[in-house]
Amino acid sequence: MDLFLLKALNADRSERRAAILVTDMANGSQRLIRGQDDYSADPLAEELGKRFRSGKSGMVALEAGEHFLNVSLPSPRLVIIGAVHISQALVPMARIAGLDVTVIDPRTAFATEDRFPGSSLKAEWPEDVLNDAPLDAFTAVAAVTHDPKIDDFPLIEGLKAGCFYVGALGSRKTHGKRLDRFAEAGLDPALFDRIDAPIGLDIGAASPEEIAVAVLGSVIRALRKAPGAGL
Repeated sequence: MDLFLLKALNADRSERRAAILVTDMANGSQRLIRGQDDYSADPLAEELGKRFRSGKSGMVALEAGEHFLNVSLPSPRLVIIGAVHISQALVPMARIAGLDVTVIDPRTAFATEDRFPGSSLKAEWPEDVLNDAPLDAFTAVAAVTHDPKIDDFPLIEGLKAGCFYVGALGSRKTHGKRLDRFAEAGLDPALFDRIDAPIGLDIGAASPEEIAVAVLGSVIRALRKAPGAGL
């Protein structure tokens, strides 16, 4: 591999940016395609889009010839705002699904090691945690505290950062009030439709465990199937 491309690929990996190294099997030439680039005019555009969503490397044989696509995607993360009953059920499910999970809640009565054993638990305000570990396009945010003082900041930051999923617990009435606050805070209303609220797939979930399943389903769908997901 060209040293310049290797350094660029390593930099993308360290900054949690998606990239695909394309190798032309006919002549060995290589080029680096980044997820944030406009690659719509590339002869492999459709296949590149599929690979950015699936994360799978492999050979592609098209009219443009045979190319090997080496896909480098950051590990998907799930940041759960609120150490509540739903979160207790969601954490082990999300870890089984291959997500790196962080639970954030400044309320130390809820955010305890006993309730979240072996998880990445942060008993701090979201502002402080996200300052050290910023959100990005390969992060999902699920806010489930019902407390605007805790939920609002990470939801707004998730929209600004282009997180592949942003969901919030609450009724439609509660969500309407949330959007009013976001508008007053100066957030672009064009981003509002990206919030999954009420959170999770509409499967009639009632118990915390069922709601956790619905949330995880929405997260996986956003990561793997939504147009441009994870880019």
